[in-house]
Amino acid sequence: MAKTKTRRWDPADHLKRAADIVDYLEAALEEGDAALVAAALGDIARAKGMTTVAREAGLGRESLYKALSFDGNPELSTVLRVVRALGMRLHAVRAG
Repeated sequence: MAKTKTRRWDPADHLKRAADIVDYLEAALEEGDAALVAAALGDIARAKGMTTVAREAGLGRESLYKALSFDGNPELSTVLRVVRALGMRLHAVRAG
């Protein structure tokens, strides 16, 4: 039987439109999992260019990679700086 070739699926490859980026982050936020939100921000930052996002957020590129990995645990201030550098903002709505 022939082997099927596969390649790793990377969400950053599919985050081109602003609406897709917002929907992706919104879905991660709705899950309520901090690690998932950090990883989603990492995917978005990679789609936009990690070096550019790091520079605009005033952070080091390597530290940003680490903070926004699935195993990362970024401080809220880091999350807010990245969100702002991505041209977005977070807001609260009543649950339920």
